[in-house]
Amino acid sequence: MLKIDSHQHFWIFDPVRDSWIDDSMPAIKRDFSPVDLLPVLQQHGIDGCVAVQASQTDDETHFLLEHATASPFIKGVVGWVDLKADDLEAKLQAYQQHQKLKGFRHVLQSEPDVQYMLHPSFKKGIGALQKYGYTYDILIFPQHLPYAAQLVAEFPNQKFVVDHLAKPPIKAGEIEAWQKDIEALAKYPNVMCKVSGMLTEADWTNWKPEDFTPYLDVVFNAFGPNRVMFGSDWPVCLLAGGYHATMQIIQQYCTKLTDAQQHLFWGGNAISFYGL
Repeated sequence: MLKIDSHQHFWIFDPVRDSWIDDSMPAIKRDFSPVDLLPVLQQHGIDGCVAVQASQTDDETHFLLEHATASPFIKGVVGWVDLKADDLEAKLQAYQQHQKLKGFRHVLQSEPDVQYMLHPSFKKGIGALQKYGYTYDILIFPQHLPYAAQLVAEFPNQKFVVDHLAKPPIKAGEIEAWQKDIEALAKYPNVMCKVSGMLTEADWTNWKPEDFTPYLDVVFNAFGPNRVMFGSDWPVCLLAGGYHATMQIIQQYCTKLTDAQQHLFWGGNAISFYGL
């Protein structure tokens, strides 16, 4: 069984660009590179990973591609591109030379307009991705879920994946509104879900493994075994327990899955979705 971590990051810490990393996050207020990640993956039996953008510049995409070229264990890159740009198609065409570039992401959760993803110019950009074979990662909060459903409905042939379960309010123990909206989104077969980023949505220092079970139940039931994939959200996961704790929670949950379902969850679905 090939195991793929479908969601992790690298960065050279910049206090201005990375202002979201504040003084409450000393564990990640530094540089992170493939040299730091490789032994962690090896320790946990992970065969490869997908590096995902953390800042919104073309330089970020090239930064990740340089790492992917130098490090064979990085199987794919989810970069950033301005989906509203007039020259978007020219950029996508130029990116075709980079075989490890698999898709793109925009930090929708930080946009002041919760309906940003429904702007005509943004949707025009989404419409160009399929033509060039690129996926799209949806990074949102629960309040964005209804708009995400509208987006994916308009592009039934585009491959989408929701990052971090759409960040449910695990710390508050709230589930009903998120469950309703994530189940509505899951009805669209062109959408998958990353089981990632859970620990940082819980109480960082006082979470219990059982805190996550209701949210995992919702996602696995809504999307099914063919549309969920493992992601660590390293190094962000270091804020709330780290890679090992993330693995322990998910491995324990996955004991209820069949062998075939575990193959899909731990690697098969990510390999298929991203074309690794």
